[in-house]
Amino acid sequence: MSTLTISDVHSDYQGQQVLKGLDLTLKKGEIAALLGPSGCGKTTLLRAIAGLQTISQGEICINKRVLSGPNVFVPSEQRGVGMIFQDYALFPHLNVADNILFGVKGGTKDQRKRRLNEMLSLVKLDGLSQRFPHELSGGQQQRVSIARALAYEPELLLLDEPFSNIDAKVRGEMMLEIRAILKESNVSAVFVTHSKDEAFVFADKLALFNGGRIAQYGTAEELYSSPDDRYVAEFLGAGNYLQATVSSPTSVETALGTFKSSAELKHELNYKGELMLRPQQLEIVADEAGTGVILERRFLGNTCHYKVNVAEQSYEVNSQLSQLVPGQRVSLTTPVHSLVMF
Repeated sequence: MSTLTISDVHSDYQGQQVLKGLDLTLKKGEIAALLGPSGCGKTTLLRAIAGLQTISQGEICINKRVLSGPNVFVPSEQRGVGMIFQDYALFPHLNVADNILFGVKGGTKDQRKRRLNEMLSLVKLDGLSQRFPHELSGGQQQRVSIARALAYEPELLLLDEPFSNIDAKVRGEMMLEIRAILKESNVSAVFVTHSKDEAFVFADKLALFNGGRIAQYGTAEELYSSPDDRYVAEFLGAGNYLQATVSSPTSVETALGTFKSSAELKHELNYKGELMLRPQQLEIVADEAGTGVILERRFLGNTCHYKVNVAEQSYEVNSQLSQLVPGQRVSLTTPVHSLVMF
């Protein structure tokens, strides 16, 4: 079942078109990252889902209920959406218990206490209900924010750069903790980030934005391994780009030789374009008769990063071979895999 459905959504701000025909579907319990550089429209979409921004065309639905659309606009407080901000937005004069229960309406005293204890246990803050925000660490404050948003059982949770104020040393651990909390609650979530690393760790799906449009939507593996275009490829990681010609349904000719694809290529015979190879997709071997020369070597722990020159073009290579040195002659190949060509 789909929790969130966005169909052909457009939005204008101060006379400028910010969102330009967005489509996105989020299933129950999924976490989607809105990823992209500043000004690309990801925060505008988050605000539109929350009811803080109007749309000029299209529809936004949660569980098949239209919230924004032609002649329809449901106010924020009636959308069943929880929101978490990067500055936590906790009430400083309220303790943890009162912050968490702030949005929970009705219920007996025992029911409210039971809900509080459930939330404290879920976010691992048992015994801290009487503390005030200033007595908590940044990570603890973020967990209170999560508990408050989940306490009234929203249909969808929205997170606006939720990890930007958390110390880098604990950020990775915090992301995994919060992801586990959302998965345990089986709540769907959308979060905004400009960091691909955060998106890879936290999300099930990535919507990569480019100038008010979604360039590609899918899993991290899909976008990284099978990008639709060079913009998607470069945003998600380093790559080598080689001029290539399609010589058969499953092979291309390049300056490094003939490369085979494990899947049929999308382009017709004799098509000329760019073949993308990630640094780890190139294999490097010592070869006195090789056409490549190592220009640089950097030790990265589990791997070495090499910069290799072949026919006046440089290639970035990640390899577990650590004994190669600058100036050494080498050959570059790539194992058979699903080739990506633009």
